[in-house]
Amino acid sequence: MKIIRLFGRGIRDSFKSVFRNFSLSTAAIACSSITLILVAISLILSYNVKNITKDLEHELTIVTYVKKETTEEQKNELKASLEKMPNVDSYVFKSKEEWKLEMKNSSETLNTTLEYLDENPLLDSFIIKVKDVKHLKETSAEILKNEFVSSADYGEGMAENLIAAFEVIEKVTIIIVIALILVTAFLISNTIRLTIFSRRSEIEIMRLVGASNLTIRIPFIFEGLILGFLGSIIPIVVTIYGYVIIYDHFNGYIFTQLIQLVKPFNFILYVSFILIIIGCIIGMFGSYRAVRKYLKI
Repeated sequence: MKIIRLFGRGIRDSFKSVFRNFSLSTAAIACSSITLILVAISLILSYNVKNITKDLEHELTIVTYVKKETTEEQKNELKASLEKMPNVDSYVFKSKEEWKLEMKNSSETLNTTLEYLDENPLLDSFIIKVKDVKHLKETSAEILKNEFVSSADYGEGMAENLIAAFEVIEKVTIIIVIALILVTAFLISNTIRLTIFSRRSEIEIMRLVGASNLTIRIPFIFEGLILGFLGSIIPIVVTIYGYVIIYDHFNGYIFTQLIQLVKPFNFILYVSFILIIIGCIIGMFGSYRAVRKYLKI
């Protein structure tokens, strides 16, 4: 019961303090709002980059062309060989007739050219998807060792550069998110320090009448939680409306339909929840740090 009363009193006092020190509370909320908006932008960028990378990786394939003289039995041997490769996830056989039809439908010039030829010059192929795109080159080289394979193409150079670029962007956005969280914690901590400094005589009286360290700290910790929570409201509103507007404006993709944005529903709720958690935790941490280090309680 004593703990419940202690926490109840701490919550009540923290609300009073927020309104009593309105200007300082507003400054703390403004600081956390600005930095949490930047955190939200970084989170959205990071998650979208990760999603785009995953989609592009899924689209990357090794197109393996079979030698013209290969028999059906040899093709079956090649299939068995592909199934044994550790990095091969799945494959689809595409005959030269399917290639011919696809190319004829894609271009009138190709249609005319292919119709003019007496024999289909194209080759049968396997469209191979891999488990780990980082090993595309090694898998392609392994496939080429097969005696029935004419070539194994995967966009050498471009595919690796694309994957490397997205990995760098993803790591940079993660670092930015962590840095912004630390900045937010520092700003809230310093703003709350000013609040605590203005109430140092009140804290000194509490200590003189025998209040324990926990009794003194609890209202400040709850105050930090409230400030962090209030500071996350504006970023959440900006995140929800801003992301929906951007998604609708670009029709769900950027530049090309291969670069799809994450659908707003659930995703923005997920980001909003993270912002609340970050705001509350760093608010509480900032208050605790200010009380413990600044006042040496």
